[in-house]
Amino acid sequence: MRIVSAHLYAVRIPFKTPFSHRLMSRSYSDSIIVKLTADNGESGFGEGAPRSYVTGETVSSCIDHIQRVLLPPLAEKHDFSEWNLDLGPVALLSKINAALPGMKHDSATAFNASRAAVEIALIDMLLKQSGKSLGSLIPPVTDSVTYSAVITAGSTDIARRIALKCRQYEIGAVKIKVGRGDDYGRIAAVRDVLGESTSLRVDANGAFDVKGALALISSIQPLNIDSIEQPVPRGNVGTLAQVKINSPIPVMADESLVTEEDAIELVEKEACDLFNLRISKNGGIFRTVRLAEMARNAGMGFQLGCQVGETAILSAAGRHVAAHLSDAKFIEGSYGTLLLEEDIADESLQFGHGGKAPLLGKCGLGIRIREDLLEKYAAEIVKVEMS
Repeated sequence: MRIVSAHLYAVRIPFKTPFSHRLMSRSYSDSIIVKLTADNGESGFGEGAPRSYVTGETVSSCIDHIQRVLLPPLAEKHDFSEWNLDLGPVALLSKINAALPGMKHDSATAFNASRAAVEIALIDMLLKQSGKSLGSLIPPVTDSVTYSAVITAGSTDIARRIALKCRQYEIGAVKIKVGRGDDYGRIAAVRDVLGESTSLRVDANGAFDVKGALALISSIQPLNIDSIEQPVPRGNVGTLAQVKINSPIPVMADESLVTEEDAIELVEKEACDLFNLRISKNGGIFRTVRLAEMARNAGMGFQLGCQVGETAILSAAGRHVAAHLSDAKFIEGSYGTLLLEEDIADESLQFGHGGKAPLLGKCGLGIRIREDLLEKYAAEIVKVEMS
């Protein structure tokens, strides 16, 4: 079984409501969808969510990198019918990871969203061919997944309205975007609506310097905040360490954690208490699971996050990873049509009451992609012949 073609879709699905944080305001998704097709007709789908302010990638640079760097080795070197898909989970994921070229990146760019899209598509195709679920590679250790909610940056009134919806749906954990406007007032309003039983954490997206971060932390500590995410910009890990040393609230690294080298430096410098792992940001399923193991070995916690506007593909991959990583402190994602005007799978990946969502058991990622919707929302489609 050889891969004979790939379709790259630059997908833009409108949001029902714009979503904002300190670095960006969005009104539509901005994903790269990869479809790999084998000579026997089997196909698999993957997704990456490029963010120039996180990995340095754009939609156009992703498409270029996938065509020039990631696809040629798959066409030239691999007859996948010879692969033993009954290898142990770690061995097979490692083999799939090794099938893609090693990532060379500089201080500005890591092509992680590109790699994630191709890796997930390859996993989906191979597992569907063998009649197995992704759960066979990363076995679930729970019978459901519980997601948290996120409150966009904006006015106190908007924060209060979203908090009321969270209370209505009995969401047990909520993250609030901060760094724009009256942060204390917004957080206090959300705490007032949700009460003391709901877990609250805040995400600054690198909005502050050390002094500003510690001032915010001091002001919100009485509001019972479980973590503050990326209080200072990516760059000098020492500044994040300064916040962590002086913060009574646990500090989570997000934009500062893109590569495995980042993780090693964060651990060595004791710069944070938790990692925020995201499949697209961190380069795929294999690398995300490996970073979770690094956090455990360092005695640190982690959450499994997501990119705003993910479609059902990354939501499905995230569902499997979340079910496998039972010790994740918080889980984000699977917003589906709570945010998107329309999603691209037959199955709904949107979480339900209480943030609960079932496991996925069908072959591959466990979802069926509607290619008519991919074409409907594609700003660009690139077909690559690989035979």
